[in-house]
Amino acid sequence: MQEEPTQVPVRSHASIVWWLRIVAAFVIATLVVGGGTRLTDSGLSITLWQPIVGVIPPLTDSAWNEAFALYQKIPEYALVNHGMTLAEFKEIFFWEWAHRLVARSIGLVFAIPLAFFWIRGMLPGWFKPWAIGLLALGGLQGAVGWWMVTSGLTERVDVSQYRLAIHMTLACVILSLAVWLSVRLGGKARRTVVPGGVAAVSKVLPFLVLAQIFLGALVAGLDAGLASDEWPTMAGALIPDGLGLMHPWWINAFENPLTVQFDHRVAGYILWIVTLGLALAARRTGAAARTTALAAIVTVQAAIGITVVLLHVPVHLALTHQFVAAILLWVAVDNAARVAAAAAPALSEEPVRA
Repeated sequence: MQEEPTQVPVRSHASIVWWLRIVAAFVIATLVVGGGTRLTDSGLSITLWQPIVGVIPPLTDSAWNEAFALYQKIPEYALVNHGMTLAEFKEIFFWEWAHRLVARSIGLVFAIPLAFFWIRGMLPGWFKPWAIGLLALGGLQGAVGWWMVTSGLTERVDVSQYRLAIHMTLACVILSLAVWLSVRLGGKARRTVVPGGVAAVSKVLPFLVLAQIFLGALVAGLDAGLASDEWPTMAGALIPDGLGLMHPWWINAFENPLTVQFDHRVAGYILWIVTLGLALAARRTGAAARTTALAAIVTVQAAIGITVVLLHVPVHLALTHQFVAAILLWVAVDNAARVAAAAAPALSEEPVRA
C-alpha cells in the first residue's frame, strides 16, 4: 500500500520526530511514577476521578480532611491502614497525584504540538490517522486507569492485577507507537538491510518485551516478587512445588503469586536467550550496534530483576527495573522499525538528522 504523497519537505519532519520522542519520554516517566505509586501502596489514596479539578491538590486543612475522609471509607484504610495519620496520608496522596499529573501532562504535550503541526500543514497525510489514533489511545488510557482504581475501592484492598496489567501494557503500546512513528518520520524505516532471520526476530522482539512487561505487571499487582527470595531456585527448587494449587489450572498463571513470579522468570530467560541470539546473528550487519545494545540492556535488566527478588523488592531497585524495561522496549521497537529483510526494498524516504 503506497503512502499518501506530501508536499512538505522531508527535513521539516525533524521537529515532529523530536516531539514524538518527548512524548515517549513522558510515557516512560508516567510508567516509573506509576510504579512508585504501586510499590508504596498509594494508588487508592485518591478516590475520585476529576480530570480537570484534580490537577490541583488539596490546599487547605478542610480540603485535606475531606480527601482523607473519603479514603477512610474504602477497604484499604479499614483493613490495612487503619489509624493512619493525616501526615502519612499526604505521603501516599502525593504519589498518586504525581502519577495522575504526569499522565495528564502527556495529553497536553501531545495535543498542543499536534494541533500546531496540523494547522501549519507540517504533517504528512499518512501520519494523520496515526496521530488521531494515538490521541484516542491516550484518552482510553486515562479511562482504563480509573477503571483500574475502581477495582480497589469497594471489595479489595488493592487494585485488580488484571486491570493493572492492561493499564501498564496499554501505556507501553503508546510508547511503542510513538517510537515507531518517530523512526518512520525520520526517514530511517527499513533502511538497515539484514538477513531475513535477523529481520524476523527483530520484529518479533518488541512483542516478546511487551509480553514480559505484561507478566511483570501481574507480579506487581499480586506482590508476587515476594513469593520467593531465592535465585536461581524458587522455594528450594528450580521448579517449585505449589505452581498448580489453584483450580481451574489456568488461573494459577494470573492469581497464584508463586506461579506468576515463576512465569515472569522463565519469560525473562527466554527473552535474554532470544536477544543474545539476535545480537550474535546480527554482529556483521548494519544492525550490529543496536542489537548489541539490546543484548546489554536485557542482561542488565535480568541482573536487576534477580537483585530485586534477592533483596525483597526494594522500591528504588524495582523502579529501576521498570525504567530499564521501558528503555528495552524503546530500543527494540526502534531496531525493528529500521531493519528490512535482504530481499525487501527499503522505503524511499530520505534520512534526516533528528
